[in-house]
Amino acid sequence: MKNYLNEKTGLWSWLSTLDHKRIGLLYLFSVLTFFFIGGIFALLLRLELFTVGETIMGPEAYNQIMTLHGVMMVFMVIIPGVPAIFGNFFLPLQIGAKDVAFPRLNLLSWYLLMTGALVAIVSVVTGGVDTGWTFYTPYSIRTDNGTIWVVVGAFIMGFSSILTGLNFIVTVHKLRAPGMGFFKMPLFVWGIYSTAVIQVLATPVLAITLLLLTLERMFGIGIFDPKLGGDPVLFQHFFWFYSHPAVYIMILPAMGIVSELMATFSRNNIFGYKAIAFSSVGIALVSFFVWGHHMFVSGQSDAANFLFSIITMLVGVPTAIKVFNWVSTMYKGSLSFETPFLYALGFIFVFLIGGMTGIVLATLALDVHVHDTYYVVAHFHYVMVGGTLFPLVGAIFYWFPKMFGKMYSELLGRTAFALIFLGFNVTFFPLFFAGTQGMPRRYYDYIKPYETLNQISTVGSWLISAGFLLVLIAIIHSLLKGKKAPDNPWDGRTLEWQTQSPPIHENFEKQPEVTRGPYER
Repeated sequence: MKNYLNEKTGLWSWLSTLDHKRIGLLYLFSVLTFFFIGGIFALLLRLELFTVGETIMGPEAYNQIMTLHGVMMVFMVIIPGVPAIFGNFFLPLQIGAKDVAFPRLNLLSWYLLMTGALVAIVSVVTGGVDTGWTFYTPYSIRTDNGTIWVVVGAFIMGFSSILTGLNFIVTVHKLRAPGMGFFKMPLFVWGIYSTAVIQVLATPVLAITLLLLTLERMFGIGIFDPKLGGDPVLFQHFFWFYSHPAVYIMILPAMGIVSELMATFSRNNIFGYKAIAFSSVGIALVSFFVWGHHMFVSGQSDAANFLFSIITMLVGVPTAIKVFNWVSTMYKGSLSFETPFLYALGFIFVFLIGGMTGIVLATLALDVHVHDTYYVVAHFHYVMVGGTLFPLVGAIFYWFPKMFGKMYSELLGRTAFALIFLGFNVTFFPLFFAGTQGMPRRYYDYIKPYETLNQISTVGSWLISAGFLLVLIAIIHSLLKGKKAPDNPWDGRTLEWQTQSPPIHENFEKQPEVTRGPYER
């Protein structure tokens, strides 16, 4: 049977494809590759921290590996992950379109990501970059390494993000199926749409910042370096004005996935559909006004600190609306605990911990105590890894039958979830205690009282790696030996389940017409 996978054959048919589904798979392969490489670097970092003193590497190697881990995980995995993979593949299907608005621009976005990633990785490996993924000034200006080329790589990847966001906005506005108003769109589409707005508005700020950093290094212009008459705090303002909205570039699509999983595996109408939809837009808007909570100890005025503290806490309101509505959706539902649903439940657990500890960091007096400690590392990973990778893996299992026409092994899927969930909490929860006791982050070494907590954390990282390795085995096993998937194995109600598995090249035999809400049963 003809489908998008066998419509054309050969490597060139993939590298030159304009089919949004194939481009989604190109992103899937690329992001998973970056993720596993970045995960190896994370294991090396945790192994070095297993004991006091040097374990497997020196301080220079540690700082370079930490930089490479951060750059890969943030710019090549978490930011592009859900929007680029599942937004590309399923947004047109969920709104009943044949493709995205600009297919050639879509393919260009993938090539830009690959080019920028290659430039960044080569420059870190060959240039010995050790600035960390934030490129903080003045060190990133004065240090004699390949920082310029890493910055150029991130600059190129930023254009990929901007073009993807622009494509999704136009697609949602112009290509929805007849009868699909904004309040008949799936909540995943709302999440992608809100994310696209952030991508288009915030990413240019990062691009300008990195361009200014490059110009200062090359020509000695005094912008951020106080030795040249610049202001390093200005770099922090620019960087975090993008990078905090970037948190929601990672989170909002993941929340859209969780909404899909809740509705499908609760066998229930989604509770408070409009509230969840508007909360996505609300989070996107508020995200532009909270960057200053990263800078409470930078010398800001008391008035600025107070405002940023209050606004940061306001982010908890639309987030709490989502969690309340997800729990209410499960209430009196007929819950079905397949693997994707387990990841949705795991997301709620770990993201609540990340959110609650975020309130701690939004509280000025407490933040001053734990700023730049392992408390921040733990919070960051609970929000980013728990908040993005749990839904991403859940989405892989949820949409795998639709993408490849094969069913996966529930035994492998559930076992992998158990290892990842247990390993994640064993890895990062002890770091909250290390942080409150004063252990600084980004340090190559530490003193003896922190050793036990670090050893527990390192053992947890081994459990996580075993879990993700099992996910990879489950995917390969499904592709090779998986049973043929029905068109709608989960009894899902959104449009992607109304076409064959895998979908045909044109997505639908005929243009679908929408006459009801996306989750009505």
